[in-house]
Amino acid sequence: MRIFLRKHFNYSTSIALLYEVAMSATPKTPSCCCACGSQPTAPIENPKGWNGKYFAAVAGLAALWWLAYSSVLPASHWLVFKVLGLDPDSHWGLSLEFFLYDTVKILLLLVALIYGIAWIRASLNVERVRDFLAGKRRGLGYFLGATFGAVTPFCSCSSIPLFLGFTTARIPIGITMSFLITSPLINEIAVVLLWGLLGWKFTLVYVLVGMAAGILGGFVMDGLNAGRWLQPFILETLEKAPAHHFINEAGEVQKLTIRQRHSFAYSETASICKRVWKWVIMGVGIGAALHGFVPDNWFADNLGAGEWWSVPAAVLVAIPLYSNVTGIIPIMESLLTKGLPIGTTLAFCMSAVAASIPEVMMLRQIMTIKLQATFIGYLWVIFTVLGWLFNILGPYMV
Repeated sequence: MRIFLRKHFNYSTSIALLYEVAMSATPKTPSCCCACGSQPTAPIENPKGWNGKYFAAVAGLAALWWLAYSSVLPASHWLVFKVLGLDPDSHWGLSLEFFLYDTVKILLLLVALIYGIAWIRASLNVERVRDFLAGKRRGLGYFLGATFGAVTPFCSCSSIPLFLGFTTARIPIGITMSFLITSPLINEIAVVLLWGLLGWKFTLVYVLVGMAAGILGGFVMDGLNAGRWLQPFILETLEKAPAHHFINEAGEVQKLTIRQRHSFAYSETASICKRVWKWVIMGVGIGAALHGFVPDNWFADNLGAGEWWSVPAAVLVAIPLYSNVTGIIPIMESLLTKGLPIGTTLAFCMSAVAASIPEVMMLRQIMTIKLQATFIGYLWVIFTVLGWLFNILGPYMV
């Protein structure tokens, strides 16, 4: 490992450089053009060689980030089962491994994605993108949000950093909700597994239903003007979004410097992470306990078979489960082989993937109770209706 690190990058130098960059770029006067809400001013001139040091530091830390992210799962497994000696089949072992893996993974995603999206916000004219998506092309925006969610391999909790980044970039709430709903439901691994286990018909139905749920959710949230129910600090951040350019004395438009973009992204990342990190740990802790101690078969054996109430009950009891779409597919196969109707199975599995107690706890720091209740209520209604519909159509899909 040491040889690999020395060969590919000097990690201590990268960290030192980025720290130096952050300290030198931190706003100290009202002339800053970032989240402080001041008026746009002329870009601050960078010291000679500053940009080169900055990009070198970013490249080094990006390599470190990828090494850490790709090592989280094997490191968690090694620490829990090799170092601590816990039984891989024990409740405590499964819960602790899950907690370590998911906590570190989500925190890494939170830092990287918030910084990256904030940097892009300060680099591009996000208002043009927002206006494009908010006009007559709003329907296209819902489709794009749902599609992007389908191609990102995130679970319900891991998609929150991107959702937060899109929200602070002032992308319409309906589009960000389309992403948040669809992201945990669909990914390329799930499609491959579903195709192999349950056939192309069920795979196609699952993908279409997941996309439709996300797109319809976008329409509903925008129709309710749900953006007003975001937490006050989010609304304040939207009001203090950075200016992306300024007009100089000659009347020419100039964009922010690299230094100012970093300053804004660094400040935004630090502010948001300070607010949500504790809730990430608490939420994943609850999810880990449920993951290790609550058997999936208990839910499967008590859902009923074919009764009208079994579908809404399946959606409700699945919410405490915390699983990604890849992990839920074997459960889906087991439920179907036990004779559970396809609609009840679909409703149960989609609810377990799209909503969870850890996700609700984390979203509480972004959404007010009204928005959370609307979000969860929409999922319950749409999955229940879909479950009833596919219980009727199920015999024709075989």
